[in-house]
Amino acid sequence: MAEEYKTAGDAEHQHHEPHVIPLTYYFGVFAVLVVGTILTYFVATIDLDSIFPGANTLVALLIAFFKMACVVLIFMHVRWSSRLIWLTAIAGFFWLAIMFAFTMQDYLTRSSGVFTI
Repeated sequence: MAEEYKTAGDAEHQHHEPHVIPLTYYFGVFAVLVVGTILTYFVATIDLDSIFPGANTLVALLIAFFKMACVVLIFMHVRWSSRLIWLTAIAGFFWLAIMFAFTMQDYLTRSSGVFTI
């Protein structure tokens, strides 16, 4: 009797097999993480503040974002997931951007000076 109430979408989800990817993807992401870490170190040794204040931080965050995207797409299998999973991942990044914006708004509006404890 329960068979009568199944929808067309249920048949799509009944035969879900786990997604298996080759080890080369994992080794590629590992290489990206190692190279990104080394690149972050070398960028930190260069003074980029002559371009604009905070350029070192921006470059470090861009490298970290690229590394994070590789981990999310490959290790967490978001690349091969449904649109709902993509939407959830993008919403998480959007929320993170909002939190960074609020933090920077607070930080940039503070007056400079000596703070005592």
